[in-house]
Amino acid sequence: MIRILNYEELSYDEIFAREEAKFNPTEIVAEIIAAVRAEGDKALLAYNKKFDGCDLTVLEVSEAEIEEAFAAVDPRFLEILRNAEANIRAFHQKQVRNSFIINETAGVVTGQKITPIEKVGLYVPGGTAAYPSTVLMDSVPAKIAGCKEIVMVTPPGKDGKVNPVILAAAKIAGVQRIFKVGGAQAVAALAYGTESIPRVDKIVGPGNAFVAEAKRQVFGQVSIDMIAGPSEILVVADGKSNPAHAAADLLSQAEHDKLASAVLVTDSLELAKAVQAELEKQIPLLSRAEIARESIDRNGKIIVAKDLKVVIDIANEIAPEHLELMVDNPFDYLDGIQHAGSIFMGRYCPEALGDYYAGPNHTLPTSGTARFSSPLSVDDFVKKSQYTYYTKDALMRVGQDVAYFAEQEGLTAHARSVTSRFEE
Repeated sequence: MIRILNYEELSYDEIFAREEAKFNPTEIVAEIIAAVRAEGDKALLAYNKKFDGCDLTVLEVSEAEIEEAFAAVDPRFLEILRNAEANIRAFHQKQVRNSFIINETAGVVTGQKITPIEKVGLYVPGGTAAYPSTVLMDSVPAKIAGCKEIVMVTPPGKDGKVNPVILAAAKIAGVQRIFKVGGAQAVAALAYGTESIPRVDKIVGPGNAFVAEAKRQVFGQVSIDMIAGPSEILVVADGKSNPAHAAADLLSQAEHDKLASAVLVTDSLELAKAVQAELEKQIPLLSRAEIARESIDRNGKIIVAKDLKVVIDIANEIAPEHLELMVDNPFDYLDGIQHAGSIFMGRYCPEALGDYYAGPNHTLPTSGTARFSSPLSVDDFVKKSQYTYYTKDALMRVGQDVAYFAEQEGLTAHARSVTSRFEE
């Protein structure tokens, strides 16, 4: 049963403690990466057999497989995918940055140039669930940014096939190449390349602890978006909130992972008790009841504070991946939220809207990293180059100052690189 905690009576550690995974995949992942670097496709095929139970000879998904999968998906769902893709595209289109130029001083030009990352790899989780939503969230901003090569990796099923809804979403999003491989081995393949899978410049997308650790280990060889931990939701709710809605929203994240974190923060003890009871009613009804039960029992909590001001302070302290403001006039509280990945406003905005359909990205910072990082965006798929141009006269005007600055740092060659141009 979920715990109810009184913010005024407990220590910081008791309020904010969270159970983490007890195993450390560092060594296992390092071995997998080394094997993929040494053996390429051979290692990937062996890991497919070992971890996914399928015996493949070809890793890349063929065009015929994509068309077959597309034809097998319910037409209604295809239409929903298209609508979701349009919403995601419209939102991310607003994020596009423009190059700029500054030419306000005679003989001086400075500027910044935006260039798409050339090759990106998208990791789409598989295993216990299929995530066509992640296909859209990862690929649409990459396409908008103008990335030339977009490669997707995703685990195959025991039959050696990729879930049809994953392939349908990829087709709608315009993903160019798809490979049947998951886990740390897929991250290694994207980072270093194999006979089949091209090396990329950046890897994005969520995954399990092995995927997260692999991204950590290959960072520097390639760029990554973030190290994503288990999913989180924090619901801010006042005493007028519907406890059935609050419970359902908590469970929407608890069903992801046994280590997921579902937290309700409220100024109403009455609501806290009602939500606690409602969770016990709803958990047995879920298809993933066992996962949700363990998540709620291990990391779920309801924190009761004296008023909504303190509730908002607690939310900022936790810095959640998903934050729901289940209150009247939610925009009154928006400026007070300093740390959150994605914010859902009002009583009719469940987090699931963001997972699938509304448009903002669902690849979000977790484990408190919303204090300093942001959701996946078009910015993740571009790089910025800056440039400078000075004429001779412009350099002469500032040359002595630049040389003096260099000398203060003890870097006489820097100074000479400027002054030598006027010795002639």
